[in-house]
Amino acid sequence: MIVIDREKLASLPLLALAAPAIRDAYIAVTDGRANLPPVGYLPLAGRNADCHIKYGYIDGDQIFVVKIASGFYDNPAKGLPSSNGMMVAVSAETGDVVAVLDDKGSLTDLRTGIGGAVATMALWRSDARRVGIVGSGTQARMQVRALATLSDRVLHFAVWGRSPEKTAAVLADLADFDLSIEATTDLEMLCRQSDAIVTTTPSKEALIRSDWIAPGTHITAMGADAPGKQELDVALVGRADRLVVDHPEQCLDHGEFSAAARADLIDEGRCIALGAVLSGGAMGRRSDRDITIADLTGIATQDIAIARTALEALDLL
Repeated sequence: MIVIDREKLASLPLLALAAPAIRDAYIAVTDGRANLPPVGYLPLAGRNADCHIKYGYIDGDQIFVVKIASGFYDNPAKGLPSSNGMMVAVSAETGDVVAVLDDKGSLTDLRTGIGGAVATMALWRSDARRVGIVGSGTQARMQVRALATLSDRVLHFAVWGRSPEKTAAVLADLADFDLSIEATTDLEMLCRQSDAIVTTTPSKEALIRSDWIAPGTHITAMGADAPGKQELDVALVGRADRLVVDHPEQCLDHGEFSAAARADLIDEGRCIALGAVLSGGAMGRRSDRDITIADLTGIATQDIAIARTALEALDLL
């Protein structure tokens, strides 16, 4: 059994290499190739922390993957990263463990960043240039890096966070990229001025109001990946023209769309699978005035895709 550490994985150019595989990971859910059991979710009461266990298989792959990912959201105040975890790649032919990817959560962060960029680019307007990033954590940084790397256009980013100091740190950490980027303390103005918005917080109450969002805006909601989390006003979800999901059962159970579903503002019939949009089986944005929202809760096929890409890059598959 091979153990691959975080440093070795960080040396691989996975952001660019894994993008096609992550795109296909969404399509696999809709074309029948994916086997995705229910997600395991463990909240740690009183610790502002949780753990997700995701596992699955894509038909035809050499491996299947089991992933443990934890989020300890008070860790940044202690000088520690909020994400941790590992992925175990197992042979689909023999059941032997091929490798343990001891990534400390970095592969989850990366595949989430790529997935958000894939969804945003599939649903934003053709003339979208101004991107608002809501949040100041790891995923805020990842979304900027992924969009800047994968997009076919020059973008301007505005970043908002509750703490001006943490928001400034995001810009400092992205200084190695040649970016047009600014920090803002005005969330409403960010929303009103952005063509696309990506939300990345662990908020448990709506941050973005419906009346801040103009026709034509796209939103990729990343933060609500567990029960009780919410970043968007339910009225905004209810009035959106197109609602896109990575996995309908997950999104309506504990994703961003779950609060609107509980309020009887939407149902599963309103939801379009991202994989179907990417494959051309369903239409995403229909006009430049559509408000589109993608609710991404994270699916195991993304973990399979990023693990497979890393093992291939290391000549282990």
